[in-house]
Amino acid sequence: MWDAEVDVVVAGAGGCGLVAALAAAEQDLEVALFEKTEFILGNTASSAGMIPAAGTRFQKKAGIIETPEEMAEDILKKNHYESDPELTLALCRESAKLIEWMADSLGIELSLVKEFSYPGQRNRRMHAPPSRSGLELIKKLRMEVTKHENIYLTLKSELTDLIMENEKVIGVEINTSHGKQRIKAKKVILATNGFGANKELVKNYIPEIADALYFGYEANTGDAIKIAEKIGAALDSLTAYQGHSAVADSAGILVTWGTIMMGGFMVNKNGHRFGDESQGYSEFAKEVLLQPEKHGYIIFDEEIYQQLLSIEDFKNLSEMNGFKSAETIEGLAKTLNIDIENLRVTFEEFDQAVDVGEDAFGRTSFPKKLNGQLYGIRVVPALFHTQGGLRINTHAQVLRQNNSVINNLYAGGGAAVGVSGNHSYGYMSGNGLLSALGFGKIAGDHAAAMIKKERVETK
Repeated sequence: MWDAEVDVVVAGAGGCGLVAALAAAEQDLEVALFEKTEFILGNTASSAGMIPAAGTRFQKKAGIIETPEEMAEDILKKNHYESDPELTLALCRESAKLIEWMADSLGIELSLVKEFSYPGQRNRRMHAPPSRSGLELIKKLRMEVTKHENIYLTLKSELTDLIMENEKVIGVEINTSHGKQRIKAKKVILATNGFGANKELVKNYIPEIADALYFGYEANTGDAIKIAEKIGAALDSLTAYQGHSAVADSAGILVTWGTIMMGGFMVNKNGHRFGDESQGYSEFAKEVLLQPEKHGYIIFDEEIYQQLLSIEDFKNLSEMNGFKSAETIEGLAKTLNIDIENLRVTFEEFDQAVDVGEDAFGRTSFPKKLNGQLYGIRVVPALFHTQGGLRINTHAQVLRQNNSVINNLYAGGGAAVGVSGNHSYGYMSGNGLLSALGFGKIAGDHAAAMIKKERVETK
């Protein structure tokens, strides 16, 4: 009946799947890692590569003392206390161990991002590779996988079914270039991300962002959700998602929200601001979608521009002449083809708001005044990835409607429910990448521990 047998099957070779495979392989287990596309990318590759964590040695070196409980409270406050508190805290408690494992065991160079904080984060807690690029993370993780002879990575191999026996998952069915194969496994980890690329599901669950650009990986069609639901898995928070308000319209490259958090603002084509940009790039995306021609313009200055050149995507945009600049706000308006008089008035009102410390939209985050050479770029809103999925416990085990465990089945990343609650406003920067890598590590570790325990019990 079986074409092969391994200890652990991991479906999906993005950030979550790679980490899960590495965690299990470190325990001398045989791991089969299947990826349905011909590339090792996923949403992690298109991210900024910034992983939030509390209590790391990198924070301590910078004089930041932070607990997982404080980090969890920030996340819960951002999502209006909609995410599972135990699951949220478990992920935060894993975060520092994850960062230091990646640095020490995998040899991935990480450092604390000190340039700016994201909305809702009381401390600097983002950790990233030198390029501030998720693609660099994926390349490093892929390189580590190739060093393990006990990880069997197969591309163009799509999970099509879970095989059950006596209420337990005992294997998977995989559609490969050589036909369907049945792989027996002691544990199965679902890491196929969410359903952002499935237009039908997006329109059904999150219609408010259905008309936005999809900026995630094309393979994220909800496979794990559809397959696991057939065997009784529960689903949670399918209305949650990460949006983004700032994809460069000309180049299809993400413009860092640091442009806003360091003191910039956004206007529509008429030169008017339309909300509190500092609330967060995820929830602000639907506001941009409501503007004329569904786009906006970020305005910032030379000081911000220079500081952000350390970010790979920002630097690439600069080299592609993606940013327009001028010595005056009137000149910038002309270059961007925005109403000149309206933008001048908006700029003056924003300048006054910096002095007062608050504006008509309720924004209170004004790090500086904009001075000198001014910059602008046209941006469009996007859906990055969904944040709802299979219900899991703190060990990343998949649960049924009655919260009982589906034995031998795990999920992480976009395939599982995240910690962003039920709406776009609940997304805090880094939630998606932390859920992918964090739950991947939790799943891989727990699966390995359970296999070793079961071996001892059967002797």
